[in-house]
Amino acid sequence: MPAIPLIPLRDDEIEFSAIRAQGAGGQNVNKVSSAVHLRFSIPDSSLPEAIKERLMALSDQRITSEGVVVIKAQTSRSQDQNRAEALERLQALVDSVAVLPKKRKATRPTFASKQRRLEGKASRSGVKRLRGKVGGGE
Repeated sequence: MPAIPLIPLRDDEIEFSAIRAQGAGGQNVNKVSSAVHLRFSIPDSSLPEAIKERLMALSDQRITSEGVVVIKAQTSRSQDQNRAEALERLQALVDSVAVLPKKRKATRPTFASKQRRLEGKASRSGVKRLRGKVGGGE
């Protein structure tokens, strides 16, 4: 059962086209157009402006430079299942930018953590010093 979408997508903004699937599958692959191409234009959609900006800022290979999301689903032999999978993947992409990441609060390292770091550096320095040549051959 798919999760409840954070931002629902309108069906009239999503364009589907059936294509032939690639790869192994025998005669079925050659005859039936069961794979699905989903196209969703971010600038033309009814999504809130903040969501549109965050989607456009993603460095996702599925988003073209014009802001069109192109998703290809071909794992199933059924066109309806591929259609549903493509929709789920689009919804997951939109939901991933719907929640703002928490702002990081700047903190200082504790005194104890500084001491542990310095002790680690000193012990590592000692190990490296012992790797050198043995002195006193003059």
